Amino acid sequence: MNHYPVDLSVKPEVRPFFDPATNTISYVVKDPASNACAVVDSVMDIDYAAGRISYESADKIIAYVRERGLTVEWLIETHVHADHLSAAPYIQEKLGGKLGIGRNITIVQDTFGKVFNEGTEFQRDGSQFDRLFDDGDTYTVGGVPCVAMHTPGHTPACMTHVMGDAAFVGDTLFMPDGGSARADFPGGNAETLYDSIQKVLALPDETRLFMCHDYGPNGREIRWETTVAEEKTSNIHVGGGRSKDEFVRFRTERDATLDMPRLIIPSLQVNMRAGELPPPDESGKRFLKVPINTL
Repeated sequence: MNHYPVDLSVKPEVRPFFDPATNTISYVVKDPASNACAVVDSVMDIDYAAGRISYESADKIIAYVRERGLTVEWLIETHVHADHLSAAPYIQEKLGGKLGIGRNITIVQDTFGKVFNEGTEFQRDGSQFDRLFDDGDTYTVGGVPCVAMHTPGHTPACMTHVMGDAAFVGDTLFMPDGGSARADFPGGNAETLYDSIQKVLALPDETRLFMCHDYGPNGREIRWETTVAEEKTSNIHVGGGRSKDEFVRFRTERDATLDMPRLIIPSLQVNMRAGELPPPDESGKRFLKVPINTL
């Protein structure tokens, strides 16, 4: 099942940045043999009630990169997040690098372009990004060999990015005691998510897996790193050989009880634009829309 060119002999340095407001973990991934790095799933801060954005979380990443004299080659979005806003263009303006996401961003843009009534001026071709990844596409971070795996189910555009022995799974998987992400957003599918998880679990057992979110189930401390072997054995939703039928039944029933993420409305409008805010109106002001009885 695993046909991806994974090279576990290269072990990048991974520096996590946890955002407690959204339970998101962003990463700076450094080539061990050079100063090249990638930034994965950055966060732009928002005070939703006040309609104010800020960049404290992104500035921490920028300061870290500058203090270590690193060169950002890539800004990777594992998917169009529904629970936090991306700071990728802000970081790109300060540090450079190419911004990449899965090619099926075009499906997400088409779906939510209609939900938010964006009109024909909103481009639905992924042109807001520098690179659209297909399944199996390869690239490098310095000397670190990287491969993009299409792992849809949570959203159509979800990708897992394997960089050396480290895989960044987005919302495809959570820590073993957290299970898996929901599959009931537009374009999501529990059967597809199960198949995608199996693709991740087909990676070598010693592959390090890095989560996009952690919520500290049962009061434990926040964690973000595990391995394929640990997930296969202990994941509460898919571990121990749970069948697809069992997973789909469980996931469907559980998803029906979940509320929409607190920041889904601003997140989708910003993230489908590669982290850019909606364009200003004739007065120069920017607005986010709230679709009624749609999501």
